Amino acid sequence: MRMSDEGVERFRAPDLTLGIIGLGYVGVPLAFEAARAGVRVLGFDVKETVVAGINEGRSHIQDVPSSELDPLVRRGLIEATGDMARMSECDAVSICVPTPLSKTRDPDVSYVLQATEAVAAALRPGQLVVLESTTYPGTTREILLPALQARGLEVGQDFFLCFSPERVDPANPRWNTRNTPKVIGGITPRCTEAGLVLYRRFIETMVPVSSAEAAELTKILENTFRAVNIALVNEAAIIADRLDVDVWEVIEAAATKPFGFMKFTPGPGLGGHCIPVDPHYLSWKMRTLNYKTRFIELASEINAEMPVFVVGKVRAALNQAKKPVNGSRILLLGVAYKRDVDDVRESPALDVLRLLEADGALVTYHDPFVATIEEGARRHRSVDLTDDALSSADAVVILTDHSCFDYARIVHRSRVLVDARNATAGVAEAGVVGTGRWIVKA
Repeated sequence: MRMSDEGVERFRAPDLTLGIIGLGYVGVPLAFEAARAGVRVLGFDVKETVVAGINEGRSHIQDVPSSELDPLVRRGLIEATGDMARMSECDAVSICVPTPLSKTRDPDVSYVLQATEAVAAALRPGQLVVLESTTYPGTTREILLPALQARGLEVGQDFFLCFSPERVDPANPRWNTRNTPKVIGGITPRCTEAGLVLYRRFIETMVPVSSAEAAELTKILENTFRAVNIALVNEAAIIADRLDVDVWEVIEAAATKPFGFMKFTPGPGLGGHCIPVDPHYLSWKMRTLNYKTRFIELASEINAEMPVFVVGKVRAALNQAKKPVNGSRILLLGVAYKRDVDDVRESPALDVLRLLEADGALVTYHDPFVATIEEGARRHRSVDLTDDALSSADAVVILTDHSCFDYARIVHRSRVLVDARNATAGVAEAGVVGTGRWIVKA
């Protein structure tokens, strides 16, 4: 069977159904924006609790309030299911599943493979399939295409296949799924055209590229750019510390240059699903082509050492207070990987916690967004940030600069304070000494 040129027009139809595989931090905002534009969404997830919650109008994603999701569910614009056979009901399918790294830092595309198998089993003529999960260049063509064409359908004629990377920045008040420009590249030009027709219904700006591989590499370049520049400024923080110079003062001064400089800030390390992970997908791919990605490897090495640097500052601060790390009560403020989110994936705070506990410290944490964290066989619970919790700790360490923290109170109540985020800049307190904002109260 061959489709006519009218096949692409199907994605303008008012009765179109969009399937979304994976109802996480990418899939739920995508479903939300599509439904708000009048597109019916059928979401797929293997977690029964997620399916039940969505169907009850409850959002588990911070950027999509339940109060705004619930009306769309009630109107029948969003439905969730665990039945992958219902994929045949969808005119288009977007795959938004996790792509983690294995223990050997190689790509784990098992979730993509499972989703591909489910799509292939239900594939019918006229469907559009889009992979949004970040992955190495070649995944769409090398993994999805053969599985889908095994059904006897031809890409660009009988079905359409594209890659369009997610660009989600959790808790960003300005940029969301709808107004963030979206890159898309198809296996064929008609595939790209089909993807553009669909996404333009609920995305303000589309950026077509010449191939799926170009779209795949675009996403990895974006995150590699951030990883490398964060590594550079993290190393600058270490250099400044050795030179007894305030790195934050240097960064602010450099940022006054109106050209040729982009401001990045140091911290306790890299966190989140994307920036610490995605560059390794490119490294793995290039190793198969006998090429070493030196910038990526070096940036990863520097960023991975930052938790050790922070722990070293804690150790030095306690020494100055004439206390050993072993047996000291240490309170960590913030364990999420970035400000004002509830996500601890790859969070450097967890590495700091592990390192301090390995030194014999008694570690507690407070994070208003993260009630509990699992560390091996142990579960830590967030403690209340009382005056007593601050003053009774031998050291307080700011690892995540949540906007809700009262930093003046933290500085005032803490006996020893190490600030890894420059969150206390501008907070006046007598007796605060140290390099930059890696500060210790004398």
